[in-house]
Amino acid sequence: MKELLRSYDPIALSWFTAVLADAGIEAEIFDQQSGSLLGPSFPFARRLMVLDEDYHPALRLLEEARAAGHDL
Repeated sequence: MKELLRSYDPIALSWFTAVLADAGIEAEIFDQQSGSLLGPSFPFARRLMVLDEDYHPALRLLEEARAAGHDL
């Protein structure tokens, strides 16, 4: 798996995971529990991971979403 995106915003990650799913790309969010272990005082970035073969199509979708003004 390859890291596509790293973010502190769980809503943005969830939204983009749905965008990828609509395109037939499976994605997984890593490190969701790590931030909760440290508590609210320690922001912890979560990683959006995709399969190696899906990386370039997913990257194109990410670039399109950013060009459309989505904060990812």
